[in-house]
Amino acid sequence: MDVLAIVHGPNVGAGVFADAVRARGDQLIEWIPSSNDDVPHAEAVLVFGGAMHVDQEAEHPWLHIEVDVLRRFLEAGTPVLGVCLGAQLLAQTAGAHVGPARSPEVGWLPVELTSDAANDPLFASLPPRFDAFQWHHYAFDIPSGATELARSAVCSQAFRLHEHAWAVQFHPEVTREQVRAWLEEKDEVDVDWDAFAAETDRRIDAWNEFGRGLCTAFLVNAR
Repeated sequence: MDVLAIVHGPNVGAGVFADAVRARGDQLIEWIPSSNDDVPHAEAVLVFGGAMHVDQEAEHPWLHIEVDVLRRFLEAGTPVLGVCLGAQLLAQTAGAHVGPARSPEVGWLPVELTSDAANDPLFASLPPRFDAFQWHHYAFDIPSGATELARSAVCSQAFRLHEHAWAVQFHPEVTREQVRAWLEEKDEVDVDWDAFAAETDRRIDAWNEFGRGLCTAFLVNAR
């Protein structure tokens, strides 16, 4: 299966999702949005994060291109999984509001599944509550017709749109190396960065197993 990874810059790529793709013998094809004319063929799509926001089209004109591309994938019924910025773009494409969250979420923060998650092919096997790696300033509303799957104290954390598209606000794909790169360009938010880094070192191996499992469930469902 050809799996398209839409990436928005260095150090914000597929992470451990790439492990899950290759472990199944699928092909991961990376694409950086630039033109509607050069979108690779894909049987499943992974959309990752980035330092930009969905309302920064003036600074990043390719955001319009990506929304058009995602719309075509959704209309074609192509399985899509969006992460952080990718989740917000998926929500925006589906007509939902995306804007600044009530407060940033940066750190290992609690996420709780909704009752609908018990019947979801990606979320049914997840624990009802878990601490997730978060790093975002914006949040999405749930699109019309979508099913909310998880929430935090601040905002919605996951939804399923129809039967082939999912969005997660947290970062299940992130690796130790990616986190180290992000910490070199950290945000101006009220976070104990040393404690955050130490907690990440303790948690990241188990979190990577979580991420590989979530991506594998998506790929199995995409077949």
